[in-house]
Amino acid sequence: YAGLIFKTTSPAKIIQGAADDASYVCMHTYNKCPTVTIYGSTDLTFPYIPAHLYYPLFELLKNSMRAVVEFHSRKPDAKLPPIRVVVADHEKNEDVCLKISDEGGGIKRSHLPKVWSYNFTTVSKNVWDSNAQTDFSTTVPIAGFGHGLPLSRLYAKYFGGNLQLISMEGYGTDAYLQIPRIGDIPEAVV
Repeated sequence: YAGLIFKTTSPAKIIQGAADDASYVCMHTYNKCPTVTIYGSTDLTFPYIPAHLYYPLFELLKNSMRAVVEFHSRKPDAKLPPIRVVVADHEKNEDVCLKISDEGGGIKRSHLPKVWSYNFTTVSKNVWDSNAQTDFSTTVPIAGFGHGLPLSRLYAKYFGGNLQLISMEGYGTDAYLQIPRIGDIPEAVV
């Protein structure tokens, strides 16, 4: 480590940890969960702050898992398609790019501009009004607060990266998380 920066951050290891944690929440909520498969430059390491990579990946994977389970649960005995994560890198690339692809039915076109707004959610019941959880509760809602995507994009943009969503309603969503190599670009004032 150099301060908060881990000199050999492995996106594949961070993805796997985020996938394991998101799977736990998904299993607790739905009693089933799609698998996550990692492709591409799985042996890549680069200097980065692991928590700044983990948070957006956890949120994106959790959203993908929820979408896949809810979309495919409409069909009896449907097998859940896997969520695919691609790590794209080349030594001459400016950014490390991660793509999370799901077959969770996509996002309505009318909702796409709203997903970056704090407190926007597609969850039908308000998690704030549901049975109040105590501080000692072990249950966590999988979604409903409306902070995951806006905060994830903020994490990405802080160091000059970005988060973009491309959705195909009725099929699925691709999320692109672009992470610049620390040291190549000054931090953004957001």
